[in-house]
Amino acid sequence: MMFDLNKRHCFYFYEISKIPHGSKNEKALSDYLVQFARNHGFQYVQDHVNNVIIYKSASPGCKQSEPLILQAHMDMVCEKTKESSHDFTKNPLKLVVKDGILKAEGTTLGADNGTGVAYMLAILEDETLIHPPLECVFTTMEEIGLLGAMELDSKLLAGKRMISLDGGGETRTLLSCAGGCTVKLMKTLKKEANCNSCFRVTVQGLLGGHSGGEIHKEKGNATLLCSRIVKEMMIKGAQIQLIGIEGGLKMNAIPREAEMIFASENTFEDLNAWMSESAKEIQDELEFSDPGFKAELFIEPMKDTRWTKQTTEDVMDMMYLMPNGFQHRSMAIEGLTLTSLNLGIVQTHETELEMVISIRSALESGKDHLKRKLSVLSKRLGFDAVMDNGFPGWNYSAKSKMRELYSEMVQKLYHKDLEIVASHGGCECGVFKGMIPEIDMISMGPQAAFVHTPDEQLDLASFDRTYELLRCIITECGK
Repeated sequence: MMFDLNKRHCFYFYEISKIPHGSKNEKALSDYLVQFARNHGFQYVQDHVNNVIIYKSASPGCKQSEPLILQAHMDMVCEKTKESSHDFTKNPLKLVVKDGILKAEGTTLGADNGTGVAYMLAILEDETLIHPPLECVFTTMEEIGLLGAMELDSKLLAGKRMISLDGGGETRTLLSCAGGCTVKLMKTLKKEANCNSCFRVTVQGLLGGHSGGEIHKEKGNATLLCSRIVKEMMIKGAQIQLIGIEGGLKMNAIPREAEMIFASENTFEDLNAWMSESAKEIQDELEFSDPGFKAELFIEPMKDTRWTKQTTEDVMDMMYLMPNGFQHRSMAIEGLTLTSLNLGIVQTHETELEMVISIRSALESGKDHLKRKLSVLSKRLGFDAVMDNGFPGWNYSAKSKMRELYSEMVQKLYHKDLEIVASHGGCECGVFKGMIPEIDMISMGPQAAFVHTPDEQLDLASFDRTYELLRCIITECGK
């Protein structure tokens, strides 16, 4: 066949690839896992969001060992090339092997996290493996916000140690990740008739990036830079009343472009001179992070209404004063961002201005502190603030028996040191840490590349090696 289906982890990956399992469309795969459990006589739970837990009793001689949780998520990101006619709700993936690399024809492969699901099914089926009691957790909707894991009932799990199979790199493990929450700020727009000329300030040319992986680079936020320019024009003497603000497309992306439309009794020449002063200063500040920064002023068609002076002042003060971007770094892990926030989206609706902010921190107190800051500022400036509970982070622990075991196995099998990394992004390990505070975790997985794109690929030799490494770690956990 396309790759060695006699290897059970390969067989199950192939089986999974035949079942559509994009985020929110995991029911068929969830039912497949339930049928697998029934066929093998395992106890199982399938919950209201299609998470599945399959339990396997310890092998002979390991019944006194502490339970071990294995975990992976079922859903995959569904992306395809422009030429592909693939229907992710109906069609099986078309797997292709070339030079030891597994890909899917024209689509994402789903190695993230189908490899983990396949590993667990092969482990559950293996009657030769020495192992402690196993609790295999298959979660849903990870790719759209860790939603399945957030719905898990922690009472269904007895384990206090866990192997997340959503890691990557074979001999690399995660030791920290950020928790997160979303804050929405809303302002009711009070308007009045407009009789002044209208103008538009635009900010473009910024690099942007993911608010988890790129925030420490302190790249410019187009929306906040645009508001800074307009606020500084007002400080210098411009008479401005806002009409609209637009900036950013996703809450977890640093905005690359933004614009503000306003009415003013000042001339274009005066406004442009004031704007240019601020733009030059910003350009110097962003010389290394965003060399393509550009701000421009345009004359707009006449608008019938504008925001009142008080509404304009409240909005401008909010955007000028709100905390944003990199806040704190870890003192334990070199180069790790501990706490940050990102004003990702600003949209003007008919009667309301909406701002969406993503907060990240490995510490719950870090998230809470920023939420309180935004709440205080909102009350002062007449905004309504809606804050979700978000998901918890996983703060670094200096001592970890599971990490020590992983390190020993890597030394034994690979004759090299285990690489340890920390992330300012969110992951399900943080959710499990929140559910089970005393849990001891590692993450692992084979070498894959270009995940979440149609170029996604899996190194099959690494897929094999990592499975054997996993079996060795599980056996050691049973001793």
